[in-house]
Amino acid sequence: MLAVLITLTPGRRKEFIDCQKAKVRIAVLPNMVVKTRWNSTLELLERAYRLREFTREWLKNPKYSHYRPLFTTQDEWTIVKYVMEVLRPFRYWTHWMSKRHTVTLHHVITVYNDMFDHMDGVMRALAKKKTQWKEDLFFAVKCAWQKLCKYYTEVTPMTGMLLITAHILDRFRKLRSFRKWDKGMDINPEVETSYTTQYQEAFLKNVENEYCVKHRRLPVIKSDHTLINNLSSFEMASRSEQSSYVPYDLSSNDDEYIMPTNVAETTPGRSDRAARLLTAARLYLNSPLELPQNWGQINPNLNDYHSNPLEISSTFWLPDITDWWQQQEETHSMYADLSNVARDIFSIIPHGVGVEASFSLGRDVIGWRQSKTTGGTLCEQVVVRKFA
Repeated sequence: MLAVLITLTPGRRKEFIDCQKAKVRIAVLPNMVVKTRWNSTLELLERAYRLREFTREWLKNPKYSHYRPLFTTQDEWTIVKYVMEVLRPFRYWTHWMSKRHTVTLHHVITVYNDMFDHMDGVMRALAKKKTQWKEDLFFAVKCAWQKLCKYYTEVTPMTGMLLITAHILDRFRKLRSFRKWDKGMDINPEVETSYTTQYQEAFLKNVENEYCVKHRRLPVIKSDHTLINNLSSFEMASRSEQSSYVPYDLSSNDDEYIMPTNVAETTPGRSDRAARLLTAARLYLNSPLELPQNWGQINPNLNDYHSNPLEISSTFWLPDITDWWQQQEETHSMYADLSNVARDIFSIIPHGVGVEASFSLGRDVIGWRQSKTTGGTLCEQVVVRKFA
C-alpha cells in the first residue's frame, strides 16, 4: 500500500528520491506487483526491505503522518525476510529457465526435483509451527507443491517423452536421476517395474519409432521393362473393352493412394543406418557417465541465492552438453548417428521467454495511436530496434 502512495504523484516520487540523495549511488522507487511476471513478489519484498529506512524518513514528513500506521513493524519485517528466503531459490531456477543462449531442456527434470526438495524442506520446517503466519506460509507452500505435482505427473513415457529423452541425452547425468528415484523407493533399478528400466525402454522405443522407422521404408522405382509390360497389358485390356482399371473407384480403399504399393520394407543402406542408430542408443545407455572437467555450478545449498541472480544464471550448470555431441558428430564416433537425435531434441527451448520478450518490445516500438501499421512493418521495426 505504501508503494502505491509513494508513487501516486510526481511530487511524492521526487520527495522519496530526495530522501536517498547522498546516501545511495542510485535512488530508486518501490516496486509494484505484476502478476504475470516471474519473481515479481520477491522483487517487491527485496526492494521494500532495502528502502525501509528511506520509507521511515519519508513518513516523518508531517503531511504524511496519517500514513504512518501502514509502515511495517519489526515482527512483520521478520516475516518478510522468511518469505524472501523461501522465494529466492525459485528466482534462481526461473532466471536459469529464461536463458536463451544455451541448451536447457535436459535440466528440466533436475529442476523439478530441486524444487520439490526445497518445498519439502520448507514444509518440514513449518509442519509443527503454531504461529499463524507460519501456518499460512505452510498452507501456501503446500498449494504450490500440489500445483507442481500436477505438472510433474505429466512427465511419463506417454506424455513427457520429450523431457525424458532430453534428460537421458545429457551425457553427464543420463539415467542417474531415475536411479535415485528407485533408490528412494527401495526398488531394484534392474527390475521391469523400476523407473530406470521403464524410461530406458521408452527411450529406445522412441528412437526406434521416431528415427529408425524413417530408414526402413523407401519408394522403389520399377524398371523400364516392368513399366512396358504394364502399358502393354493396359492397352490390350482397353482394346478388348474389358479393362478392370478404374481410376476413380469410390469403393476402393484410400490407403492405396496414401501409401504406394511399390514400397520396399527395407533397403540395404537404410537398413544398416537404422540398425546402427539403435545399436548406438543401446551402447550409449550402457556406457558410463562422462566426467566433466569443470562443472562451474554454483551450489544452491551454500546460500548462493543472495548473489546477483544474473551472475548465477550465467554460470549455471556447465559444461554445455552441445559441445560433447558436436564432438561425437565431427569425430564420427560410435554415437555419431545418435547425435542427430540430440540435435533435434536440444533445439527445443522449454519456455516462451523469447516470444514474450519480443511481444513486450513491440509496445516500445509502436504507440497506441499507430493503428494502421501492418504486421510486416512492425516486424521490421522491431528487428531494427533490437539488432541495429
